[in-house]
Amino acid sequence: MVADTPGHEQYTRNMVTGASTADAAILMVDARKGILTQTRRHSYLMSLLGIRHIVVAINKMDLVDYCETRFHEIVEEYGQFAKQLGLTNVTYLPLSAFKGDNIVANGENMPWYQGATLMDFLETVEIDDTRMQQAPFRLPVQWVNRPNLDFRGFSGTITSGVVKPGDRIRVQPSGKESEVARIVTYNGDLPLAVAGQSVTVTLKDEIDISRGDVISISDAPAETADQFESTIVWMSENALLPGRPYLLKVGTQTVTASITDIKYQVNVNTLEHTAAKQLELNGIGVCNISLDRAIAFDDYQTNKDTGGFILIDRLNNTTVAAGMLHFALRRSQNIHYQHVDVNKDARAQAKGQTPSVLWFTGLSGAGKSTIANLVEKKLHALGNHTYLLDGDNVRHGLNKDLGFTDADRVENIRRVGEVSKLMVDAGLIVLTAFISPFKAERRMAREQLAEGEFIEVFVDTPLEIAEERDVKGLYKKARRGELKNFTGIDSAYETPEAPEIHLDAARLSADDAADLVIAELRKRGIING
Repeated sequence: MVADTPGHEQYTRNMVTGASTADAAILMVDARKGILTQTRRHSYLMSLLGIRHIVVAINKMDLVDYCETRFHEIVEEYGQFAKQLGLTNVTYLPLSAFKGDNIVANGENMPWYQGATLMDFLETVEIDDTRMQQAPFRLPVQWVNRPNLDFRGFSGTITSGVVKPGDRIRVQPSGKESEVARIVTYNGDLPLAVAGQSVTVTLKDEIDISRGDVISISDAPAETADQFESTIVWMSENALLPGRPYLLKVGTQTVTASITDIKYQVNVNTLEHTAAKQLELNGIGVCNISLDRAIAFDDYQTNKDTGGFILIDRLNNTTVAAGMLHFALRRSQNIHYQHVDVNKDARAQAKGQTPSVLWFTGLSGAGKSTIANLVEKKLHALGNHTYLLDGDNVRHGLNKDLGFTDADRVENIRRVGEVSKLMVDAGLIVLTAFISPFKAERRMAREQLAEGEFIEVFVDTPLEIAEERDVKGLYKKARRGELKNFTGIDSAYETPEAPEIHLDAARLSADDAADLVIAELRKRGIING
């Protein structure tokens, strides 16, 4: 199979998609033009994706009179660049595709070259499965196969190594060990299975194993961690924003992930490292990434299947990035949850209430802070323990370093979500009044809490009414172009689809809206009737 990938920079994602499963690459070079910017770009991507066998096909030799000196000039120039990238297995071929020289046979036009032809190379190159059979055994579990009460097997495709009955294995990330009992296939049991084969493995011990777990050989297991350094190739029209939650799929495992830091972006034309706060379409960056739970993995250069991943947009399920894991961050191994005896339930019981978050969202000027303040006053009068996190107040301290770009807005809400979670753990009823314009971040805040603890309150005020109020004069500044990235003017507000409480703030007074919120809290049992 051959994937023909375009050379233009805007098609970087096509190149990455086509090359991600390749065993070898043919890099076309025009003998007249030599090594170009796009040659360097493609070479960098090949090294990034771990393609181990590269043919530099120096074509159109007929247009330079089959000049041997020209061929060696290009070989010398590319060889120096390949050394910088760590490309060691490079084959150079002088070709004339138009005349047929060195495609299938050597031909008579370049008697000075008597090496392999392009077809010779393609028919004899070592494919990745051969190499991966010599690596440690890995079987990502795709399916727990249990057709009846007497059989329990674990099905998947072996990504590396070999396995046979009697081998000692370790299930990851749990770390539990057992021994292989049988290797089952449709055509009967096997005495041995190798990388590339799809099999069902049974074990001698009853171990809790689920889809996404990895079965490894016990004396060379995969690593486990929940924080990594990685390289990410961004493939979406919408920029990557640190702090925003995505789905990460590695092997058969899908987890929630967020980029915690973009260490630098790589200029694929010059290989220069530049600072970046976000990645745009076709951008490549080295990033720290954090998951909601530990996974089993190998670094990408060792095993593409357990070290390569994709990022998925949680709202529309589109693939937005491809990535390669480098190594686990040391902090992921050194930081552990500390058990405490006084927990959320105990604190809530002492306060006589159900801890929760009332998340007020809406346009600037919608009335979020006013209504949230009234709700807190009413809760306080009823004897409830509360805390109000207001958008402006938080930006005076915790978030004073953040602006109003999309990336900063995401980080603003991420921090508030984390603080809200801690306050709920303290047994409080937390009220937050933030524009929080993006669905993804509101969803992230919701998913940090237990079912029923997050109550989204949409303060629904039409833009024209919010703009008429304009207590702080912000809309006027935005209309004059003095205030950039202002929600409702030049930055989008994504309307909640199914809020727990929907307040028609154009019709209701602030006090009536607050009473509706209190009534809903009583109905839900968060406060006593």
